[in-house]
Amino acid sequence: MTEHPTIWHNPRCSKSRQTLAVLEAAGFTPVVRKYLQDPPSRAELNDVHEMLGRPVIEFTRTGEKAFAEAGLTKDSGDDALLAAMVAAPILIERPIVIHKGRAALGRPPEAVKDIL
Repeated sequence: MTEHPTIWHNPRCSKSRQTLAVLEAAGFTPVVRKYLQDPPSRAELNDVHEMLGRPVIEFTRTGEKAFAEAGLTKDSGDDALLAAMVAAPILIERPIVIHKGRAALGRPPEAVKDIL
């Protein structure tokens, strides 16, 4: 495989670990980005938003304490949600896999096969 997918990974998350295993089982050696330690920029989040083709709220962890602390609701606008993700990367739903200009949310883990 010439181009390696990138996974925004949290090793403490079972879905993230399962998605990593799906990538490896498909013959890929993904670039593993531990996004809590190496958070994406606003520009990267904007790019992923476009690649996912879904509302920002759908890849926001609304159950996190930081979501309420930021004064967010499920009706918050994309700009507010993306700004909150930059400030508190724990709000980014995981895992996200990026490959060849496309992105997929690994929920369920097998969903990432569509972009490989």
